[in-house]
Amino acid sequence: MSLTVADIQAPIAVEMELFEQKFRGLMKSDVMLLDQITKYIVKRKGKQLRPMFVFLMAGVCGQINESTYRGASLIELCHTASLVHDDVVDESNYRRGFFSINALWKNKVAVLVGDYLLTRGLFLAVDNNEHDLLRIVTMAVRELSEGELLQIEKARRLDITEAVYYEIIRQKTASLIAACCAVGAQSVGVDKDMVEKARVFGEKVGIAFQIKDDLFDYGTAEVGKPLGIDIKEKKMTLPLIYALNKAGFLEKRRIINIIKNESEKPKKVDEVITFVKNSGGIEYATQAMNQYVAEAKALLNAFPDSTYRQSLYQLVQYTIDRSK
Repeated sequence: MSLTVADIQAPIAVEMELFEQKFRGLMKSDVMLLDQITKYIVKRKGKQLRPMFVFLMAGVCGQINESTYRGASLIELCHTASLVHDDVVDESNYRRGFFSINALWKNKVAVLVGDYLLTRGLFLAVDNNEHDLLRIVTMAVRELSEGELLQIEKARRLDITEAVYYEIIRQKTASLIAACCAVGAQSVGVDKDMVEKARVFGEKVGIAFQIKDDLFDYGTAEVGKPLGIDIKEKKMTLPLIYALNKAGFLEKRRIINIIKNESEKPKKVDEVITFVKNSGGIEYATQAMNQYVAEAKALLNAFPDSTYRQSLYQLVQYTIDRSK
């Protein structure tokens, strides 16, 4: 029987409930429009995996405290701001089955709301002298932006190597989970080596998490994401990069031409999916994902055993067993 998020959350259930109350308080504003929008954001929250990483890692390393709550809030504020801005950049009308902020209130309001959430996070850190936590999260936000821009730059030419792909997902996805784990460790006052171990652990989990997302594009699970969406958006993912590297010159040119010029046609997208499956791209990416998970779990064994560590172990497994 597979574990649910609630099972994994058990050692920090009380903390997560309290965190939600504190976070809701942070989102309040005297500006009516802003208050209306932030309430909407809180209402449509997802599984809260990122705060879970913060609290579980804090529990693994020491005693969860007020600094841990602030760190989790800081991560969540910056993450939410990046999602609001992402939806504007991608001209996306939906997020997690809800209308996006830009769909309901237009781009100008969405950008300003994203900015408000970022500054809310900055004030939370500065007002409480949480400079170490602020440094960790600010670096992650910088990495997120660089990763997005690197991906946009490469998508124009479709010349992504495996090394570049890993650099993009390390920055775009893994940097935030790495920051969650580093923040959790930092908040309970452990030494720099321990914080760095926690960060590297989170980075490996984040990379595995993104490869899992890449695999969803090829119908490897019952998932809300439509098939071939990455192909339509001309995103070079690990299964596709591997398949193209194995292909002969003419086949490679044909597939790249489809992605560049015909990715709006469902039949052509199906052709690319079949090509990737027949080239062993799915197996190759799955193997790479499992390797990162194994490395993350090995790093986790360096921390003392506890219910928090067991839950963190299960959370790692959940990120690759999930079906959406």
